Amino acid sequence: MSRLIVISNRVQQLNQQTGGNQGGLAVALMAALRERGGTWFGWSGETVETFTGTIHVEHQGRVSSAVIDLEPQDVDEYYNGFANRTLWPLFHFRLDLTEFERDFAGGYARVNRRFADTVRPMIDDDDLVWVHDYHLIPLGAELRARGVGNRMGFFLHIPWPPSRLLTSLPSHRRMVETLFAYDIVGFHTADWLDSFLDYVVTELDGTLGDDGQVTVGTRTIRAIVAPIGIETAEFEAAARSPEANFARDRMYMSATGRSLIVGVDRLDYSKGLEERFAGYERFLSQHPERRGLVYLLQIAPPSREKVDTYQEIRGNLDAMSGRINGEYADIDWVPIRYVNKGYPRAELAGIFRAARIGLVTPLRDGMNLVAKEYVAAQDPADPGVLILSTFAGAAAQLKDAVLVNPYSAEEMSDAIVTALTMPRAERIRRWEAMIDGIRREDVHWWCGHFLDALQSEPAAHPA
Repeated sequence: MSRLIVISNRVQQLNQQTGGNQGGLAVALMAALRERGGTWFGWSGETVETFTGTIHVEHQGRVSSAVIDLEPQDVDEYYNGFANRTLWPLFHFRLDLTEFERDFAGGYARVNRRFADTVRPMIDDDDLVWVHDYHLIPLGAELRARGVGNRMGFFLHIPWPPSRLLTSLPSHRRMVETLFAYDIVGFHTADWLDSFLDYVVTELDGTLGDDGQVTVGTRTIRAIVAPIGIETAEFEAAARSPEANFARDRMYMSATGRSLIVGVDRLDYSKGLEERFAGYERFLSQHPERRGLVYLLQIAPPSREKVDTYQEIRGNLDAMSGRINGEYADIDWVPIRYVNKGYPRAELAGIFRAARIGLVTPLRDGMNLVAKEYVAAQDPADPGVLILSTFAGAAAQLKDAVLVNPYSAEEMSDAIVTALTMPRAERIRRWEAMIDGIRREDVHWWCGHFLDALQSEPAAHPA
């Protein structure tokens, strides 16, 4: 079995437990690394005055983590700049928020070169190389230029935008061409794959073959759909843990008989939080008889606080929650509890289990694992109802959720009423249909599915 080299922007440190607060991606990749042996490489999250390429390595059995420090300018241009002010909004269909700066693109290219220079000596001839996400799209081409002939895969964890949006990026053609340095390119959904194939055919004169084969010039890659899952068994167990039971009981006691609606999202414009608050406000306005009988708990830990757009979102949500509470609250009831901090995963599982409704309404999302975690946390005998945006990647799998258009406050209001009045038998039927798929295609299935595809590719392409 070939060793695995995982490369991503950030790295799971070996001295941290892969459980508890760690996400499913870290759990799956660490499991694959322990099975195969190998290294997880990326940025440390720290800065240094002058980039030296010094690698900080930890070992644990057959697994290593290796990280490098970047210069402050690297972070500003590569991470805060091109990755999160250019690619992130563009790939989430927000051309109005996309910033095109030459310095951003230069920093992005520079950091990808630095990654390639540093990780190259760690790659042995028989290793599988797996690169993750939009931060490192050109890394495969940089590694090929340095003589790496190994099988290499790339997985995109966010949506792929329509061609008419992507062509607004000044370097769009060059960026997409670098993906043809990989052997396998993976997407969460058929929609994102179709958008990629449309671009390749219309902009690069590419041709499509059987079983996902895509050819541009002399290079042929395989593009696949591989929807990521959660660590389902572990999360179901976490929902029954003492920590989860304590959190659930806290929610029951504080609810005093009211139905809990819960939303858990990073503070990001792609999550549709302002639209969610507007939909909930419409529900309160249209259904005065239900005021005082429900409340919305929105957990939204801040992210990317150095990017101006995120500061604006936080200010808008602070204002909206204050205005809605001011208009609709009573002396013994507040309609929105809005919290700007994160919680351990076991505690979140207990909160999910206590919630009658899980409100997951992003405007655009590659997958959205919170939707799957909400379902996995439910009591099989009395499950809650998932309200899910049709624009989340998870909607392709969770068809038994109550699907909504997150831009429509009316639809969201109606969906809340539907969920609150849904008979238990229907709630159980919908939950059973969703949990079956979530258990079958969990994060370990996803990891194995992608690596099996990569391993089965023909002999590695020459550099």
